[in-house]
This record gives sequence, structure tokens and C-alpha cells, in this order.
Amino acid sequence: MTNSAAAAAAGGDVAVEDGRNASSSRHAKYAEEEDDDALARAIAEQDLPPGVLLTQRIRRGNRHNHAGGGGGERDGLGGGDDDGERLSPALEARLRDFNFAQGKRRERYGEDRPWGILGLYDHLAGIRLDVEWAEDAAWRRTNKEPYLSWTDFQTTRDVGWNRPFFTYVIMFVCTGFMIASYGVNGWTIEPLSINPMIGPSAQTLINMGAKYTSAIVNNGEWYRLFSPMVLHAGLIHYFLNMTALWFIGRAVEQCHGTAAAVILFIIPAVGGTILSAIFLSEYITVGASGGIFGLIGACIADICMNWSLLFSKHVNASDEGVRFRHMKVLLWLLFDIVINCLIGLTPFVDNFTHLGGMVYGFLCGLSTMERLSTDFFGIATTFWTRLRNILIRFSGLILSVVLIMITTGVLVDLDVGKSPCPGCRYVSCVPFPPWAGEDNKWWYCDDCSKVTADAILDSSGYYSLSMTCPDGVIQEIDLSDQLVTDRQWIQRQLPTMCRKYCDQVFSS
Repeated sequence: MTNSAAAAAAGGDVAVEDGRNASSSRHAKYAEEEDDDALARAIAEQDLPPGVLLTQRIRRGNRHNHAGGGGGERDGLGGGDDDGERLSPALEARLRDFNFAQGKRRERYGEDRPWGILGLYDHLAGIRLDVEWAEDAAWRRTNKEPYLSWTDFQTTRDVGWNRPFFTYVIMFVCTGFMIASYGVNGWTIEPLSINPMIGPSAQTLINMGAKYTSAIVNNGEWYRLFSPMVLHAGLIHYFLNMTALWFIGRAVEQCHGTAAAVILFIIPAVGGTILSAIFLSEYITVGASGGIFGLIGACIADICMNWSLLFSKHVNASDEGVRFRHMKVLLWLLFDIVINCLIGLTPFVDNFTHLGGMVYGFLCGLSTMERLSTDFFGIATTFWTRLRNILIRFSGLILSVVLIMITTGVLVDLDVGKSPCPGCRYVSCVPFPPWAGEDNKWWYCDDCSKVTADAILDSSGYYSLSMTCPDGVIQEIDLSDQLVTDRQWIQRQLPTMCRKYCDQVFSS
């Protein structure tokens, strides 16, 4: 055999061997793709996270790279960021798990969310829960622990000690006091012109423990700073507050724990009541609104602390419409606050408790609400950012306690007969409707409901009335031309007579 022939024969042997190697490589590639397809089907059927498939691909990529002498990067990791930098395998796995959890959440609950603050907080709570699940899945993979599906992880949040027991207790106590207030009122309901909330009289609420500045300052009844949070002006007030507490209180407690819920409810409720006692000393106030607004303020604090993540590309399917979503959220936040302030313009419910509770809740929320870690998403933070976050976290609760101490000191030295801000009464109560006549309004916001009078009687009936106006001035009213014999009728007409004959309808 000639050299050329030998070379040709050798070349033929090489070609045959290369063909076999190529065929073997193709079969291996097809086998890997079939394995990946089978594993993907298992993911869909068994609720497995994509991180399991990702881990297998990482191992294959590393094996191919080693076999190839450390050649170019494989495409099994799934890409990098916008600048072409590759994410670390651990970060890539966490993000894959998080996106998987977000997909399962959309599949289970849909895209629609409640409106306003509650809707945005529900979105934030879902992000926080999905981050926790992704971290749990990563830990289980690292430690070779049994896999816990997203569905099972979600279910564990609603059972055992994870249930919102404090919210349930507050609702139960409020319900008990609501029923008791009707019993103390003789199982009767006051006219809508006196109590538009379909509830008991002002005197009954005072007897039950309503905020009454004179009793707090002059009689030392400091329990009235706490008792109003479980009292309500009537059925409308009760159902509105219990509905808000059911949704907001339950969400906050399940997300941040019972201890945080207790702080975020009680401190704002007491702080708001103190502000109301100072600026609206002539009014009585009841309701869990201060605590509920505290929870709302805490939700706003949580949203503000995690604002950049809420609308970032890391937690949203796309970046499209981010600016529109920002504007819509701001509008809904404003709408929620306005609606609740309008409710505060009715009798026995005041906006100082509402807005004061919201401010205290916001401050307490800065300390008690856990900020989502940007490290989870691979977002670097500077030293100054971390320092700022630490200072904010410690300052919120401390500032709340300091403010409560200062306002309590102001309340102790308050001259109950003189309000430090007489015009502030219109921030909390406005006669309604404004177009109705003076005798036909649904409710009034003066002190005429508390006036007293002495009636003079002869053989024909009551002919004269000495009425003490809210400012202490006595007005003599002639009843001789009306032939009044019913004492109860006179008592019902006293508020109307007050508005007609008294020059000053406020006590201060």
C-alpha cells in the first residue's frame, strides 16, 4: 500500500471515528433535552420550582466547560442583566424561584387587586411572601431538605399560630361593647339628627367610656384614653371599622406578626385620642378608627420604604406603564385619605383621631415594618443608604413615644373650658347637608344637645323656660302661647331652641 493510500485509509478511519463522535454527541444532546422536557413536565405537575431545573443545567454547563478545557460560557444559566454581565448561579436561582412564585400567585388570585392602600399593600405583602418562599426553597436545595411547594407554603400562613389572633380579639371586644351600648341606652336608637350613625345617645357613650376631656383632666379618668378604641357611635360606624379592621388588620398581623399589630394599633389609637382631647375638648369621641388609621399609616410606611422595589423590573412582569402605575397609586392613596376624612366630619367621629392615628402609625411603621432586602434581588446598597435605613428604623418608634409624652403633658395642663384652637372643630365636624334649612339638617356639630333648662308650670301648662346656653348665658323663653303640657316634648325641643335663641352655640 502506498503512502497516499495509507493516508487515505487512515483519513477514512478518522472520518468514521469523527462521525461516531458527532452522532454520540447529538444523542447525548437529545437525551439532555428530553431530560429537561421531562423535568419541566414534572415541575408543572408537582409544583416544583424552576430552580431545580436550573441547578441541573448549571451542573451540565460546568461539566461541558471542564470537558472542553474551560472554553466559552454555556447558555444554560439563562442570561444576565442589561449590560451583558452574568448573574451568579445562586442569584439566578433565587430570581427564578421568585418569578415562579409570582406566576403561581397570579394563577391563583388573578391580576386584579383591591383598590387603594389595601390593594397596594396586598401587592407588597404578596411580594414579601414570595421572597420568603424563594429564600426557603434556596435553603432547602442547599441543605438537601424536602421541597415545600408554594401552595403548601402559602397555606401554612393561614393556620396555627400564624392566624391574626389580635385582630380577632379586638373585633370580638368591639362587638361586645357595641351590643352593651344599646343595652345601656335602653335598647333604643337616637334620632338621626342627634346620632346619624344609628346608635345610642351621647350620654350613654360617655357612661361607656368615651373620650371626654373634662372627665379625663378634672376627674383623672385616664382610662378614657384607651376605652374609646373599642366603642362605636352606631351600627354604621361599627360595620365600617370592622370591615377595615378585617382586611387591613388581618393583612398586617399575618405579614408582620402579632407584636407589630399590637404596637401599630394601640399606640396610634391612644396618640390620636390625646390629640382629639386637646383640640376638640368640647366633643366626645369613640371608635377604633385611631388604631385602624394607625394600621393604614403603617401600610403607607411599608409602601414608602419598599417603593423602589414595588415598581421595579425585578418584581414586575415588565417595565411598561410604571409611571402610570405610580400616578394611579398616588391618586388612590389620596382618595382613601379623603374618604376617611369625610367620615370624620360626622358627630362622635373626629379627624384628629384619624389623622393623628395615621401619623403615629406611619412613625411606628418605620420601626416595626420589616424592609424588603434589596440584596435578594442583587441590588447593591451603599454604606450611607444602610446607615440611613438604620436611623429611620430606630427613630420612628422613639419619636412616637416622645410625642405621646409631650401631648400628654399638654393635656394635663389644659384648661378644658378654652380650646387652644377653636376653629379646629370644623376640621372634625360639619353640619350636613349644607343646603338644608337650620331646622332640617341631618346632623349638627354644636353643643346644643347638652343644654339644660328649668320649666315653670301653672294650671294651664308650662308657660316659661329658663335655658342655659352652651356658653353659660341664660335665656328666658316664653311658652305661654303654645300651651305646652308635655315635659318630654320640651326636652326634645331644647336643641332647636338653643340654636334659635342662643347667640353662642359652642361651649368654648
